[in-house]
Amino acid sequence: METYTLIVLLLAATIRVATPLLLAALAGLFSERSGVIALGLEGMMLGAAFAAAAASAVTGSVWLGLGAGIATAVALALLLAFAGVTHRGNQVVAGMAVNIMVAGLGPALALAWFNLGGQTPQLEGAGQRFLALTWPWADAARAAPFPGLLYAELLSGHNLVVYFAAALVPFSAWVLYRTRFGLRLRAVGENPSAVDTAGISVTRLRYQAVMISGVLCGVAGTYLSTAASAGFVRDMTAGKGYLALAALIFGKWRPYPTLGACLLFAFTDALATRLQGVALPLVGVIPVQFILALPYVLTVLLLAGFVGTAVAPKAIGAPYAKEK
Repeated sequence: METYTLIVLLLAATIRVATPLLLAALAGLFSERSGVIALGLEGMMLGAAFAAAAASAVTGSVWLGLGAGIATAVALALLLAFAGVTHRGNQVVAGMAVNIMVAGLGPALALAWFNLGGQTPQLEGAGQRFLALTWPWADAARAAPFPGLLYAELLSGHNLVVYFAAALVPFSAWVLYRTRFGLRLRAVGENPSAVDTAGISVTRLRYQAVMISGVLCGVAGTYLSTAASAGFVRDMTAGKGYLALAALIFGKWRPYPTLGACLLFAFTDALATRLQGVALPLVGVIPVQFILALPYVLTVLLLAGFVGTAVAPKAIGAPYAKEK
C-alpha cells in the first residue's frame, strides 16, 4: 500500500513538473513549424516569471501577474521576430542573446526594485498565487486507495494552469491539422516560396507563430513563479526552456509525442527529487549532484539515439526574402 501511494504521488508530481515543459514545448512547436528556431524559450519563460511575480507582488492580483508575464514574453518574442524574420538575422544568435540578457536583467531589476538579493517578495494567498483546485468529493475519496487516491491526487489537486496545459494539447493538434491557419503555418515552415506565391505573407505568418510562442511561454513562466513557486528567484527556469526544445525534437514536432516526451522528462525530474537522501540497496545514498543531473543525462541520451530519425521542418532557421 505504501508503494502504491508513493507511485501515485510521484505521478502527480510528474504532472506538475511537466506543465511548464509542455507549455514551452508547444510554444516552440508553433514557432518552429513556421520556420523560426525557438531557442529563446528559456529567456521568454524567465522574463515572464520575473514580470508575473513582480506584478503579482505589487498589485496583489495573480491575474495581473499573468497579464504582465504574457506581455513580457510577447515583447521578447517580437524582439526575436524583428531580428530573425524582419532583418533575417541569425535566429540561433538572437535566441541566445535574449536568454543571456534576461538571465542578467531579471535579477538586476529585482534587486533594484525590491532589494531582496535579486528575488521578488514571497507571494501569499489565493490573490497572489494560482492555488490547487480541489474537485468535488476529492478529500473523502482519498481514503479509498483505488480509485479514490487516483482521483484525489491525479485529477484533483492541481491549479488552473495545469488543466489549461492539458487541454492545450488536443487544441494545438486541432489548430495545426484541422484549420486553414495550421495548414498555412506548416506550409510556411516547409516551403515559404510556395506560400508567398499563393499570395500569403510569410512574414505575417511567422510573426503570428512567434507571438503565439510568446503567449504560451508567458503562461509557462507565470506558472513557475506564481504556482510552482511563491516568487521569482535567479535562474529559476533551470534549463527548462532547453529541455522543452529537446522534448519538441524528440516528439518530432507533433503535439502528442511532444506531450509524451515532456512527461518522460518530468518523471525523471520528479523521481530525482524523491531519490535525494534515499539509501538504495547495494548502492547506499546516491550523491545529490548525480541525482540532479538525471533529467539532463536522459535528455542527452534520448537525443543522441533518436534525433537522427526526427525530421525538422525544411525551412527552419532559413531567412526568407520576398522575390522581386
